[in-house]
Amino acid sequence: MSNWKPATVAAQAAGAAQHETGGVVPGISMASTYGRDKDYALWRPDNMYGRDENDTVRQAEAVIRALEGAAATRLFPSGMAAIAALFRTVPSGGRIVMQSGIYWGTVKWARDFCARRGIALQEVDASDPALLARALEAKADLVWIEVPSNPWLKLVDIAQAAEMAHRAGAPLAVDATAATPVLMHPMEMGADLVMHSATKALNGHSDVVGGALSVADENLPAWQAVCTDRHDAGAILGPFDAWLLMRGMRTLPLRVERSSENALRLAQALEHHAGLEAVWYPGLAAHPQHDLAQRQMRGGFGCLVSILVKGGFEGAARLASRLQVFHRATSLGGVESLVEHRQVIEPDTGIPENLLRLSVGIEDAGDLIADIEQALE
Repeated sequence: MSNWKPATVAAQAAGAAQHETGGVVPGISMASTYGRDKDYALWRPDNMYGRDENDTVRQAEAVIRALEGAAATRLFPSGMAAIAALFRTVPSGGRIVMQSGIYWGTVKWARDFCARRGIALQEVDASDPALLARALEAKADLVWIEVPSNPWLKLVDIAQAAEMAHRAGAPLAVDATAATPVLMHPMEMGADLVMHSATKALNGHSDVVGGALSVADENLPAWQAVCTDRHDAGAILGPFDAWLLMRGMRTLPLRVERSSENALRLAQALEHHAGLEAVWYPGLAAHPQHDLAQRQMRGGFGCLVSILVKGGFEGAARLASRLQVFHRATSLGGVESLVEHRQVIEPDTGIPENLLRLSVGIEDAGDLIADIEQALE
């Protein structure tokens, strides 16, 4: 399996099967506890209690680990649970440098958490190397970036950020949800940890909430603390959700390829539309970091496209209300296309009031383009 390409790893679920029955689809291990023999020895030494020991969860983790090129992966009940487990490794009085303009759920939680724990939190536009370098002149305990960022779609030079973080004594953690491990491998560029909201493209069918955290070196002290925190605090993903996630990942490369192609076609079709102020997408040549996107991302630029609609808040709301193919819903990375008016979700944060975030699915690209165009008429 070490020589398998990502498409093979995904389709074969990293070699999973139901060996007891011969089924080519892995089964679901639902046990919450495990038996012992008459001498009180565990039937299986690696299985004592279901909280942190489940074969279905382990197999889903193995798929992500292989796709990511990681040393280890742990699943959590949500992306935020994975983020929280990592942030909790920073001691009281410590310091975190975090990219600004990223997923609002991360920002809100991090601000509240750091305030409670007496942790210094510095938010910086990490897409500007000079600003990030200045922030990391002082020692840090953790550096957190999101590439591409949601919904601003900015990129950070991961290799450069890793060098800066390491000089400051901190591990670099990358939220790569929007890129997926199909399009980008942060660990190959020096990142220490990678987080994915498994709710999004990893699962891809809008029926699972989960999170994944992977590490390049299991000896990283923060990783040991994360694993202990997950076990002791019980932040685990249930086996059925892990099985659904594994099933979703079997088509991950195909879905990501199609949604990325659709997103690029949509962005190109709308780039100069008279009803829009701007189209943000790393795959457009006009994107200020297009060259960096080409270097860091392989085979596509992801499913997220942000459009700024003329007419302010009302113009964006009107366009969203007229869409017939795009669902008006919060999330991204599913097979269905979604539209979200971000200002409604995170008011008073500086997000443009006329920004619509599009999560482009795997439908016919012509239908998606036509849907936006008719709503702009």
